Amino acid sequence: MSVRHFLSLLDLSPAEHEKLLNRAETLARMLADGERPITLQRKVLAMIFEKASTRTRLSFEAGMAQLGGSAIFLSPRDTQLGRGEPVEDSARVMSRMVDAVMIRTKEHSMIESFAAHSRVPVINALTDFNHPCQLLADVFTYRRHRGSIAGKKVAWIGDGFNMCNTYINATRVYDFELRIACPAGYEPSQALLSAAEGRARLVESAAEAVEDADLVVTDVWASMGQEEEQQRRRRDFAGYCVDAALMRKANPEALFMHCLPAHRGEEVTAEVIDGPQSVVWDEAEARLHTQKALLEFLILGDIPA
Repeated sequence: MSVRHFLSLLDLSPAEHEKLLNRAETLARMLADGERPITLQRKVLAMIFEKASTRTRLSFEAGMAQLGGSAIFLSPRDTQLGRGEPVEDSARVMSRMVDAVMIRTKEHSMIESFAAHSRVPVINALTDFNHPCQLLADVFTYRRHRGSIAGKKVAWIGDGFNMCNTYINATRVYDFELRIACPAGYEPSQALLSAAEGRARLVESAAEAVEDADLVVTDVWASMGQEEEQQRRRRDFAGYCVDAALMRKANPEALFMHCLPAHRGEEVTAEVIDGPQSVVWDEAEARLHTQKALLEFLILGDIPA
């Protein structure tokens, strides 16, 4: 059986996504009931972090422990990757010793090179191009609160960066409409928009994007590695803050999501992120459940019966 990787949402079919989300629901329910299935007993996950993390590290490490396995945290200071060893060589070595590798890195090309030389599944835990694990959590969270996201209207407000790119891919997997509002010069990948075949489109303003939306999503204006651009980005993104007035243009039952960490008063007001339409804490918790299902799927070759 060939090795399956998860570098993009498109690496799994819509049917496999549905199976994974169903399993995540089962795992969440089992955890709440105090059950700990040891489906990954004696399995080991290597976690390579080139960028800082709270939710990603906690969810993967706790997830492996809850399924009976273990996880090894590796920073650039801990490995020869940080001293210039070729990615291909590191992949060849690590994949002989562990059952899966999770990577949170800067350049998407790095994770593609690693996967191409790995004997075991490689999971994208964020690159400068996309963040598929977060989208699993977002869709799972929407489903738990409002049912299927298929056919719904989703508004993306802010930077057309990795999270926006991933939402564009998600339209092809989950069949929803995405309207994107971002300042000039911060647009997402045109190739991804074209591939979405009309499901995702740029609009003129945040108000147009949010009109009758079922889900409103944003992210920080300056992602990790862009801190030196923060002052310029604050000026460029004026008018793209998700506040109560903007949320009132959405469907009254609309949810608000943010992958966190958030900067209250910049991309979102405290009134919105701490308000009744916000599900950001459930969204953060969902990383645990969906990634446990993903780990099972990739390491075992399928969802457990």
